[in-house]
Order: sequence, then structure tokens, then C-alpha cells
Amino acid sequence: MIRLPSLGDEVSVQMDATPAEVWDLVSDVTRIGEFSPETFEAKWTRGATGPEVGAYFKGHVKRNGVGPTYWSGCKVTACEPERLFEFSVGSDSVTVNNWGYRLEPKDGGTLVTEYFRLDPNLPTRLYWLVLGPLRRRTNKLGMQTTLERMKAVLES
Repeated sequence: MIRLPSLGDEVSVQMDATPAEVWDLVSDVTRIGEFSPETFEAKWTRGATGPEVGAYFKGHVKRNGVGPTYWSGCKVTACEPERLFEFSVGSDSVTVNNWGYRLEPKDGGTLVTEYFRLDPNLPTRLYWLVLGPLRRRTNKLGMQTTLERMKAVLES
């Protein structure tokens, strides 16, 4: 029996900032281009103007920072100010993966955890079986870079 690697992962970074300050940054998708090594811009779509469950946005992605670019459709799936911001990536009918940020007050600052979780459908499982180890490493490095860049902005 072939055992698939876990369909997700996460990275945490302690930041010397309040949960409100971190929330303002992680929930403003229009700023992701300042921090992410892969998603260099994003914009609210379908009439959305800010974070709320059901709001849509698109992210402009350059996978691994190289190659062609493409737009990914996203939908906010969890939105708890100063605590949780999560969104799905895919189409209206198919979710490919989910990304999110958990915020926890800790030691006078905020522990920020960025995570991803792939949808467990068959095509995603097959993709993950073949490319999972490489994508997991790339995603973890990307999450670490994103959080460290956010930390630098928040602590400057």
C-alpha cells in the first residue's frame, strides 16, 4: 500500500506586534506581493472590498518565482478578526487547496502560523504523490519567507 505524505504543513513565527496589527496585514490580500515569494499581487473581485467569509479575490502567481504567471481564484472561507484568516484556491466548483493564518497572543506579541492544506480529492492526491515532497519544501520555504518579511514590516 502506498502511503501519501500529509496533505498540508505549517510554519510559525513569533512577532513583536499585537494581533490587531498582524490581522491588518494578513487579511489585506492587496499587500501579499510585498511578502510572498510566489504571489506578487492580489486584488479583491466580484464586488468584494475586504476580508469577510465569502469574499472573492485573485492572486497573481509566479510558481517558484520563475516561469509563466497565472491568476488563481480565491474565496475567503474563515474570517475571525485578530484570530484566523483562511481562503480556498480553485474555482467555484473545485477547491485545490486552502491557505490560512492563525494568530495567537503570546509573550506580549503574536505567534503567527501560516498553513496550507490540499483538498483530498483524487487528482490532488495523485499530484501530491508525485510532486508532494518538492512542493512541501517549496511551500514551507515560501511560508517562512512570507512570515519573516511580514515580521520585518511589523517590527520596523
